[in-house]
Amino acid sequence: MENVTDRTSNPFGMRPACESPCSERSEAAFGYGDANADFHVIGDYPGIHGGRETGVPFTERPAGEAIQRALFETGFASEPYGDAPELENCFLSYLHMCCPADGEPTAESYANMERFFDAELRAIAAHVLLPVGERAMEYVVDQYTARLGRIELDMAKLHASEVRGSGFLVVPIREPTDWEEGDGQRLIDSLLAIRGSDYRRTADLSRFLGTDELYFVR
Repeated sequence: MENVTDRTSNPFGMRPACESPCSERSEAAFGYGDANADFHVIGDYPGIHGGRETGVPFTERPAGEAIQRALFETGFASEPYGDAPELENCFLSYLHMCCPADGEPTAESYANMERFFDAELRAIAAHVLLPVGERAMEYVVDQYTARLGRIELDMAKLHASEVRGSGFLVVPIREPTDWEEGDGQRLIDSLLAIRGSDYRRTADLSRFLGTDELYFVR
C-alpha cells in the first residue's frame, strides 16, 4: 500500500488535544517526513529531542543534530542538519508530540497520546523501527515485538543492533547525548548494512487470488 499525500508534516492530520501549543509557531512536534518510508525514527517528546519552535522532531537540540547527521550519512537526508530536513524513505515522530505545560509529560499524558502515535506508526507501516532512548525502546519492545521482559534494556549494549519483532526490524539508538566515541559511526554502519540487505518483511498472499498476479502485504 502507498500513502498518497504531499504533506511532509503531520501527513495524516493528527489532532491531539494538547494542553498548550509548543510555541507561537507550532502547535506540536507532529510526525514528519516521507509518509511511504521504510524507516521510522521514534523519539520521546519535544523537551528531550527538540522541535518546540520548529514543530519538527529531532531539531533544535544536540540529540536532533546527531540523529540528522546519521540520516545524512546514510542517504536518508539531503543535508547534515536543518529545521525542515528533506527526507527520503524516512519518517520521524515522537511518542508524545505535544509540549507539556509543566516539565515532563505525566504517565496519564503519555497514555492519552498513545493512540495518536500508534495510528501514525501503523499508517506509515515502516519495516524498520528506530527507537531513540530507553523510553521509546521500551514502548516499541512492548507493543511491536512481544519481547518485553526477555530483552535487557541496556541501550549502550543494544545501540545500533538488530532486534527482530512482530513484523518489524527494530534498531535501538542510544540517547544521543550519552553517545561515546564510535557510537555515531556504529549507527551509520548498521543503517548502511540494513539498507543494502533485504530488510522488507512481507507475506505473499498470491495463492488466494487464483491468478498469476503477485500480491505482497506487510
